[in-house]
Amino acid sequence: MPLVYTAALFSCEARVMPEPLSTDVLIVGGGVAGLWLNARLRRQGFATVLVEKAALGGGQSVKSQGIIHGGTKYALSGALTGASEAIADMPRRWREALAGTGELDLSGVRLLSDAHYLWSPGTLAGNLTSFFASKAVRSRVGQVKGDELPPALQHPQFKGKVYRLSELVLDVPSLIARLGELAGGSLLAAEQVEPLHEDGELVGLRIDGREVRAQRIVFSAGGGTAELLAALGLQQPAMQRRPLHMVMVKAPTLKPLYAHCLGGGSKPRITVTSHPTADGEWVWYLGGDLAEADGVARAEAGQIAAAKKELAELVPWIDLSAARWATLRVDRAEPAQSSLARPDNAFLAEQGRLLVGWPTKLALSPDFADRVLAALERDGISPGNHPQLPQLPRPPVTGPFWEGLL
Repeated sequence: MPLVYTAALFSCEARVMPEPLSTDVLIVGGGVAGLWLNARLRRQGFATVLVEKAALGGGQSVKSQGIIHGGTKYALSGALTGASEAIADMPRRWREALAGTGELDLSGVRLLSDAHYLWSPGTLAGNLTSFFASKAVRSRVGQVKGDELPPALQHPQFKGKVYRLSELVLDVPSLIARLGELAGGSLLAAEQVEPLHEDGELVGLRIDGREVRAQRIVFSAGGGTAELLAALGLQQPAMQRRPLHMVMVKAPTLKPLYAHCLGGGSKPRITVTSHPTADGEWVWYLGGDLAEADGVARAEAGQIAAAKKELAELVPWIDLSAARWATLRVDRAEPAQSSLARPDNAFLAEQGRLLVGWPTKLALSPDFADRVLAALERDGISPGNHPQLPQLPRPPVTGPFWEGLL
C-alpha cells in the first residue's frame, strides 16, 4: 500500500500550479526581433518575460543570410523608395551596437564581413552607370579592384565590376547567443500559450498553466504569430508568407564571398553569403532571384541543378566537383500586403494591451523595438514594481542553419 500512496502523492504534486508571474512587458517569440526588443526594454528598466516554444532564433532568424542592409539593393530600380530610405540608418545602428557603444552591447558578436558587395558580371557592367549616378547611392558605394576584390573573385578569369556597399554581414548564431545573454533570467521555454482574460480584457497569457500578467503583451513570433492571433479569435493584423528556396554548397575550394550578383532585373540574380563551419570549410548560402518564385516551384534536385548552372556561369574557375549541396525552404512572415509586395518598414499593430508586429527584415529589428517603445511611451507605460522572477526553464539556442543538412 505505501507504494500506491507515494504514487498518489507524486501525482498530486505534479498538478500543483506553478506560481503566477507579473511583469511589465510579456514578449512571445524568441527570434532576433523579440530578443532585441527584450534587451532594449531591460536596458530601460522594464521587467520582461520572453516566451519561446522552440529554440531561440530557430525560425526565420537563423535562416537569414545575416546581411544588415542599408537599402542599396532596393534602389536597383533607379529610384530610392520608401524601403531604401527607411532602412538606410540600420548599418550605423548595428555597427555601434557591435562596437559596444550603441543601444545594445553586441560586442563579441562575430562580424563575417565589414562590407557587402554589388557584383556585375562582365556582360552587364554597363547597367550600373545610371544606378550610381544618383548622389544618394554614391554616398554608400565605391568600386573595388585587384586585391580589394572579395577573395572568391580574385582570379584572372573574373571580368566584371564590383562595388563595396556600406553594409555588413553578421554571424547570426553568435548574434542570437549574445541577445540570449542580454536576456538574463527573463527567458521562459514554453509548450502551450493561451490567453488570460479578466472581465473580457486580455491581461496576460497562461504559459503551460502558469499565469503571467503584464502591462503589455507583444507578439513577435514570426510565422507563429498567425496561430497566436487565432487563439485569441483575432483576424487582424493579417499575415502573409513569402517563401524562399535557398541553396547551400560546402566545398574545400570555396573562399569567402558576400555579394549581390546583378541580373537584368531589379532584384539580384543571386545573393551569396559565406559561413565558416567547424571543419574549416566554408558554406556558401545562395539566395536572391534564384530562391524566389521559380526556385520555390522547383524540387530540391531541380533547385540544386539551377544553382550549379548559375555558379558555373558566374564563377567557372571554382572547382565544385567535391562540393556537397542541400536546399532550405524559408517562409518570410510579414503583415499582409497587396500583391505579396515587400513591406517597407517594421510593422506594429495595437489592440488594447496587445501589440503585434513583424520586423519584416533582420536588419529592421531595431526599428521594430523603436515602434514598441514609442507605443509604451505614448500610453504612459513605465517600469513597475514586480517580484524577482524565479528560475525559469530556459529555451535552448538554435544551431547553424546547415546543421544536419550538409
